[in-house]
Amino acid sequence: AGEEMVQIRLGDKCYPVCKRKLIEQSDYFRALYRSGMREAGQGQEEQLLRGGLSALGLELVLDFINTSCLARLEQEEGGEEEAPLLEGLLVEAASYLQVTPLLRLLLSQVRLGNCFELHRLAQVYGLQDLHDACLDFMAAHYHQVLRRPDARPHLLLPPALQQQLWERRMRGTATLVLLGDFMGACPPGLPAGCHPAGDAPWAMLRYDEEAQRWLPLANNLPADLVVRGYGSATLDNYLFIVGGYRITSQEISAAHCYNPCLNEWSQLASMNQKRSNFKLLAVSGKLYAIGGQSLSNVECYNPENDWWNFVASMPNPLAEFSACECKGKIYVIGGYTARGRNMSILQYCPTSDSWTNLELCDVHVRKQQMLSVEETIYLVGGCILDLGPSQRPSASEDVLTVQSYNIATKEWLYLNENSSKSGLNLTCTLHNDGVYILSRNITQSSSLEQRLFLKYNIFTDSWESLGRFPSFGQNILICSMYLPDGREV
Repeated sequence: AGEEMVQIRLGDKCYPVCKRKLIEQSDYFRALYRSGMREAGQGQEEQLLRGGLSALGLELVLDFINTSCLARLEQEEGGEEEAPLLEGLLVEAASYLQVTPLLRLLLSQVRLGNCFELHRLAQVYGLQDLHDACLDFMAAHYHQVLRRPDARPHLLLPPALQQQLWERRMRGTATLVLLGDFMGACPPGLPAGCHPAGDAPWAMLRYDEEAQRWLPLANNLPADLVVRGYGSATLDNYLFIVGGYRITSQEISAAHCYNPCLNEWSQLASMNQKRSNFKLLAVSGKLYAIGGQSLSNVECYNPENDWWNFVASMPNPLAEFSACECKGKIYVIGGYTARGRNMSILQYCPTSDSWTNLELCDVHVRKQQMLSVEETIYLVGGCILDLGPSQRPSASEDVLTVQSYNIATKEWLYLNENSSKSGLNLTCTLHNDGVYILSRNITQSSSLEQRLFLKYNIFTDSWESLGRFPSFGQNILICSMYLPDGREV
């Protein structure tokens, strides 16, 4: 009561608004009333707007000035067609009238349905904060953004913007992350067996390199994600867990992914084929599920449409093999066919969708892990048999060894071994300048063995012990991901 009202005229329409709120919320009107200009003269009850503003955009802005909320826009959120139109008119009017609180509120209104339009408007009107908010949102929801129908023709998501979003996802700190079935894990200083999050054991940990300790990484890990023999891969700073088998030995085709930018898990389209003990690899923006128990077929997952489709199968089913990506192609080494040892190096080319039998190995290896750096493939661990005369024999088949194979020169090198550590049932990942490994002492045989945390430096061909892992566990996966800075756990 008693608030002074003014009339805002646009064309033949007038809109009543509280003068005090108008001056508080709009830099344009605040400057107008303080400037002494004729339009803002004493006793002036009507303000005439020019400049081609739309009536609907003005109404939305004045609604916000009167109520400090965007009720009408929120009501239209379900309408995919009308909402972007309203947002365009709103941003146009808010920019013209310099309604800073409204422009600030829009930073929290970015969503999948409007991120492209708000990004475009931010560029048109030079709204840097809104521009950055849109980029942050689209980077955090990268794969969902790629699936937007309006992104498909690359009209709103040109390659340069897509690359910018991808690089934005890689901001933060490269961090070692563990996923697994941990027992006895607890924070330093508390007794073994405690569980800080109630009765549930830890499911994910992250490594603090400065403090040299593992810390819990809290998130919404799905309760049904308790599988063995699954495939895992990181793509675009997402962690994918696919397939495997339940404790009942039932194979599954389900796929989940962890998004560290949002610290949340989500379920994806399932594979066409249930499979376990297979390899999942990221190649050129897609995932490839290779083989499995008695399987030779291969599936490809495209995150742009959240769908799996079969591609060319391997020449034969393989067991206990390994594979990795190198220079845009897939290399499969070791394991067994139905007829015996696989001594061939197989190469898959995604471009031609074809497999090639490259050459025979002097070494037979199984159950190894494989990674690549540039043109070099590293084989970590596994059981090594049938070494050729020029190779160095191993004293035990269960020894943590590192070999390399150069795809350009076809040269094999036996690099190093750690004779006291097991080469079986290990997990490893590339991180910074080395291969980080969780292994065990060669004398331990328990399935709940104490893990040893090691680093193999690929540049100096040397080992570094990083100490014991602070809990017993099994079915453990280690990977390297970019976690947002300042994350609380």
